[in-house]
Amino acid sequence: MKYPINRERLAKRFMTLCEIDSPSWQERRVADHLIAVCTELGAQEILEDDSSKKTNADCGNLVVRFPGSLPKEPLFFACHMDTVEPGCGVEVVQTGDIFTSRGHTILGGDDKSGIAALLEMMQVLKETNTPHRSVEILLTTCEEVGLLGAKSLDHTLLRAKSGYALDSTGIDRVIAGAPAANRLKIKVHGIAAHAGLNPEQGVSAFCLAARAIADLRLGRLDEQSTANFGLINGGVATNIVPDLITIEGEVRSHSADKLNNYTREIEETFRNVVKNWAAQAGGVKQPSVDISVQKEYPSMLVESEDPVLTRVKRAGDVLEREISFEVAGGGSDANIFNSYGLTTAIIATGMKNVHTIEESLDLRDLYSLTELLLAVVLV
Repeated sequence: MKYPINRERLAKRFMTLCEIDSPSWQERRVADHLIAVCTELGAQEILEDDSSKKTNADCGNLVVRFPGSLPKEPLFFACHMDTVEPGCGVEVVQTGDIFTSRGHTILGGDDKSGIAALLEMMQVLKETNTPHRSVEILLTTCEEVGLLGAKSLDHTLLRAKSGYALDSTGIDRVIAGAPAANRLKIKVHGIAAHAGLNPEQGVSAFCLAARAIADLRLGRLDEQSTANFGLINGGVATNIVPDLITIEGEVRSHSADKLNNYTREIEETFRNVVKNWAAQAGGVKQPSVDISVQKEYPSMLVESEDPVLTRVKRAGDVLEREISFEVAGGGSDANIFNSYGLTTAIIATGMKNVHTIEESLDLRDLYSLTELLLAVVLV
């Protein structure tokens, strides 16, 4: 089946969105643009929640309602409005069908590719007066900095109870499962001393942290779990034994038990290293460690027979395209939506090399995504 998608309009819409600055916490400009566009497209209602009070963003999440005439279950489609840095002053370059930035910023296809496809979908439905099910477009803030908009979402604003988040690399891919994650922040307290005059009076927090990290299992832990430390900070000067090192990391797993066990393993490793070092060192002052664990997001898993997945498969069949269904290793707004009881799968949007200045998007993939979304709302 062929839909009258306007390639030039789709390309222009995508480029326009990318060139509106919307780094995390500063989504107001793109939100206002989307409110205006959705009003022109005939949105029945546009709601903005009060999540900004919790996220400190300059706007809230948006819920945009488009009524349908088909007596079918309503669906929501979700995208996030924010981008990572460097994401201000984006200049889009189109070379044939390929979009890139000029090279000093990201492109912004994460997640404006999904937004552009949704807007084109609604434009086609309006122009052709095609009967379709009711659609809600959910636009969140602060996804890139911890899914903050989704976590603060007033999900009671949504009438649809299931839908899709448009936010992954590749094309014709649907993510049905993703892990839970714990974020760890560990402060290792040593004892400061002059590194040249009396180093024996100090205890290096850096050495304590290094010993603990060396004792840990990191990377791929098993087929369901990973662990990583990616940030380290501390020290004052090269001639001072550092008395504080802070490291931050994460544990992810599709299994709640494994997530808890691996997190506990890390905690115990750090505590044991500090305890053993203190026992050997003696003295009045003792090293110590403070560990905080924050649940970053819950796991998600949509069963293969769920309508959210079978509907996409039917849409692929209509288009004579094979849709792959996968379990991924990353978290997204979809993890949060599923925890609200809103059954959500993730549809890939074609973006490549996201979060880098080498990011790109192929207009042919964006066109294919729009085709798939149209098929989904019509089957």
